[in-house]
Amino acid sequence: MSKRINYINIAPKAMDILYTQEAYFHEQFRQSDTMNMTIWELVKLRVSQINQCAFCIDMHSKDALKMGEKPERIWGLSAWKDMPFYSDAERVALALAEQLTAGQPVEDEAYQLTLNTFGDKAMVNLTLAINAINSWNRVVKVFKPAVGLYQPK
Repeated sequence: MSKRINYINIAPKAMDILYTQEAYFHEQFRQSDTMNMTIWELVKLRVSQINQCAFCIDMHSKDALKMGEKPERIWGLSAWKDMPFYSDAERVALALAEQLTAGQPVEDEAYQLTLNTFGDKAMVNLTLAINAINSWNRVVKVFKPAVGLYQPK
């Protein structure tokens, strides 16, 4: 395989947009009563699985473990609908993540359930966070940073 360019060094201002967005979500999800860091990490990992983004799967699995996530919840995430390990709120967030990642419309019932589960602001933040991880997955799939080197802070 040919060596890929260092996209972070080539376009740092463009990458800062994504990093600033991540910092915003970090702040919001640490403060939210409904949409928390655990749900966010599960969403990032599930979207990365769907998109088959190896680097991001490695990264978000490690981040989730460092946050104290149980390994069986990480391993079972690809079959979350059939696993007893996930809360109702996590299931709502994962369902929305799968719908948006697949480009499917969000019907009124799913919209209302998500809104009732998370509230106005957290629902907007969740929707944008799903968009953000899809964006990260697509960037990484083009430039293919080395898998396995990521170490959580």
